[in-house]
Amino acid sequence: MTDRFVPTAKGSHLAARKSTDTEPEVRLRKAVHSLGLRFRLHRQVIPRCTPDFVFPAHRVAVFVDGCFWHGCPVHGRTPRTGPNAEVWSRKIQTNRDRDLRNAQDLRSAGWRVFRAWECDIRRDVMDIAIRIERLVRDSD
Repeated sequence: MTDRFVPTAKGSHLAARKSTDTEPEVRLRKAVHSLGLRFRLHRQVIPRCTPDFVFPAHRVAVFVDGCFWHGCPVHGRTPRTGPNAEVWSRKIQTNRDRDLRNAQDLRSAGWRVFRAWECDIRRDVMDIAIRIERLVRDSD
């Protein structure tokens, strides 16, 4: 069986990918909400940085990172073959660089940053929610 590669520039499937309200993000928000915490969604807190949800009064920003798109060290698959392998590697590295830059900028602005991997949310969403709760409550 031969592999079928779709040119990245022409992949309509890429345009259909959700960037907000993904399944792991919604699961985590529901778990955090069940602990009595209230938050704001997709609020830009500094220029060009919009966390998945924030606790403005506590200055806590939460990001939910997909294993593929953000290059999870455990589950992030690195495309090694095909005509688009280099394009994908650059894309994922660009995402990682942006994540690091955003976290640094947020910390410089007095925010605390919490990043959750998709795989960790799938494994134990309440554990992640409790960690967020501790971070928020410790800021009081």
